[in-house]
Amino acid sequence: MNKENKSRNKRSEKNYAAIDIGSNAVRLLIKHINENSEKKFSKVLLLRVPLRLGFDVFSKGRISEKKEKNMIRLMKSYRHLMKIYDVADYRACATSAMRDAVNGKDIIKMIEKKTGIKIEIITGQEEARMVYNNHIECMEDRHGNYMYVDVGGGSTEVNLLIKGELVCSKSYNIGTVRMLNDAVDFEEWKRLEADMKTLSENYLGTNIIGSGGNINKLYRLAEKTDKKRQRISVIVLKSLYEKLKLLSFEERMQVFNLKPDRADVIVPASEIFLTIAEILHSEYIYVPVIGLADGIIDGLYAANRNR
Repeated sequence: MNKENKSRNKRSEKNYAAIDIGSNAVRLLIKHINENSEKKFSKVLLLRVPLRLGFDVFSKGRISEKKEKNMIRLMKSYRHLMKIYDVADYRACATSAMRDAVNGKDIIKMIEKKTGIKIEIITGQEEARMVYNNHIECMEDRHGNYMYVDVGGGSTEVNLLIKGELVCSKSYNIGTVRMLNDAVDFEEWKRLEADMKTLSENYLGTNIIGSGGNINKLYRLAEKTDKKRQRISVIVLKSLYEKLKLLSFEERMQVFNLKPDRADVIVPASEIFLTIAEILHSEYIYVPVIGLADGIIDGLYAANRNR
């Protein structure tokens, strides 16, 4: 291989990283992008640490000193890993818990000072649009009407896609950790239900594309799923939800082999998905097993490609 080809290959192959600071967990995702490969994006590393920031924020309004220290330790670790994997570019985004924490901005300044990692607190609307960025990877072959639903610990983001085109994005302060802490405003539920009803009347036959750790786990737990099409029927999801709801926290861990930080949030996550599916009259939820971190990397890739 001559020097020109080597140089071209080097330019066409890069590693990008995303840090997703959610209300339940903090994730580091590193992907390899190869412009010359049929499968352009390939996962190199995914780490998930359940810091559970939302349990502090939605009950006390602030992040505790202990969790602040753990965040700094974790960001130092993530910084070293990005160096080891020769990451060309990264973006770190904090969502609902950090948005609501009274000391969120101070903690972000401290993290940048001690680790060099710059964190952006993004709005719910920005989060919804970043989730939509996943169309670079998995939306190009989708047709029809889809509601892209990303359920997190602090908020739920929805994107309406008509034949692959983004029609609208909305964000609601309804999340699994908020629900466990009785911190969801009833008016927010009414707003979600009213919006979904209006959209269902205007866009008939809308199915759901589910995003987030909970729907990924529910898809894997379900006995009857359409693996070829990567989807779970709403009927199957409802049956699984009924089984999970009847079990105690400890029983869910034992019967379904769930980790503690998944066993508590999986029930409220099911309720959010089923509420939206019922209003939209959806038959299926497609589960491409992607999330906000994927959207962050897709956004980085698009920005660097345009440059």
